[in-house]
Amino acid sequence: MAVRVNDNPEAKRYEARVDAESTVAGVAQYIRTTELVAFVHTEVSPAYEGRGVGAALARTALDEARAAHLLVLATCPFIAGWIARHPEYQDLVYQAHSRVSD
Repeated sequence: MAVRVNDNPEAKRYEARVDAESTVAGVAQYIRTTELVAFVHTEVSPAYEGRGVGAALARTALDEARAAHLLVLATCPFIAGWIARHPEYQDLVYQAHSRVSD
C-alpha cells in the first residue's frame, strides 16, 4: 500500500490518499504564518486506520515545515504525540519565549 500526501493550501490541510484512490484517507489541518505552522487537527478515516496514513501525514507535514524553515506548534494531540515518539523532529517544536521583564 502506497500513501501519497499532498499539501492543499487552499483548504489549509495536508491530504493523504492510498494507492491510486481519489478518496481522501486522512487530513492534517494547519494554520501557517511566516514563522510557524500550527497543526490543529489530524483525522484518518476509520477504513484506513492502522495502515500508516497518520504517520505519512505527520512525516510529510513535518519534513515540509523543516524545508520551509518553519517551527511547529502541535496543538493536535496526534501530531504532538508523533513528535514525542520521533526525537528527530524535536528541533522543530516552537517554544514560546516571554519578552516581559520585571
